[in-house]
Amino acid sequence: MGWWQVNADTLAGSRFVLSPLAETFAGLKLLHAGTAAHPGERAWLDAHLAGYRRRLAAGPVTAAVVRAGLGKAWIADFLTPTPTGEPEEFEAEVARVREASPEAARAHLAIALGGGPHARRGDPLPRILQDRDDLPARAADLLEYVWAEAVRPYWDRRRRVLEADVVARTAQLSQGGWAAALDAMRPGMRWLGQNRLQINLHEYPPREISGAELFFVPVTPQRHGWVSWEEPHRYAVVYPCSGALAGAEPSAAPESLNRLLGPARAGVLALLNTPLSTSQLVAVTGHGLGSVGRHLKILLDAGLVQRRRAGRSVLYYRTPAGEVLVRAGGGCCGKL
Repeated sequence: MGWWQVNADTLAGSRFVLSPLAETFAGLKLLHAGTAAHPGERAWLDAHLAGYRRRLAAGPVTAAVVRAGLGKAWIADFLTPTPTGEPEEFEAEVARVREASPEAARAHLAIALGGGPHARRGDPLPRILQDRDDLPARAADLLEYVWAEAVRPYWDRRRRVLEADVVARTAQLSQGGWAAALDAMRPGMRWLGQNRLQINLHEYPPREISGAELFFVPVTPQRHGWVSWEEPHRYAVVYPCSGALAGAEPSAAPESLNRLLGPARAGVLALLNTPLSTSQLVAVTGHGLGSVGRHLKILLDAGLVQRRRAGRSVLYYRTPAGEVLVRAGGGCCGKL
């Protein structure tokens, strides 16, 4: 397994960071895989996969960069620059991909092809990628295409969803401490104790990162996430947004429930099959904070929902009466 040595001060100073480039790279990985984890991803793929494949068919060098860079056990480092920790626009982030040295890009692609720097052997670069100095520019151009065509049109909602996920993780941290928050963050990741953070199941040597900046970066279209670093100063763990938030638009509440409560209020009640905060409900419904707050107050007064505090957040969930009402209406949840 791969693990990092993280002292208490580094862990206490770690932060959640949003990254448009990480979201775009996660989208690129999903387009490359071409398989969806839920109906929301399927609809997104249906809208954008054909255009992406046409783009690669028209650029065989770019297609080769993607095939080499998205290794089974290792991603070419220059494709995933570590966030700086400051709010950044996509254009500033992707500029770091474009500015990578050609020599470093070719070396990173060869490492990814070979399964990582600790694999027994490295695969030579395909002939189409050898001795080329335009590989960083081609990778940046493709990321700009994915951002413009397949991520930016949805970014406002995705950003709200990512912000809501951070709220949920922070609440989890306040309830169960770092062990609970880290164990639930991504597959293969868990807190081992004795200042050791397991980041994946690969047999990589441990890294000492105490004293560095550590960032946690949520993305929506992703199953496992990845890690990145700029040694020795910054390290990032990119993790999949929680399942209750990561999908597409919320499903409609049962029509009978809509008639009883009104569509907006019924939709809020249907979503509360798992506890959600007000900000999370704003993210997944697209309604304003005041509107969601009014719906919650009415549902609370009617005994259909209850609330409890989790750290700085207040989480709402359906009461048994609310469960009966939703099920009687013919629905059981508001799966996203």
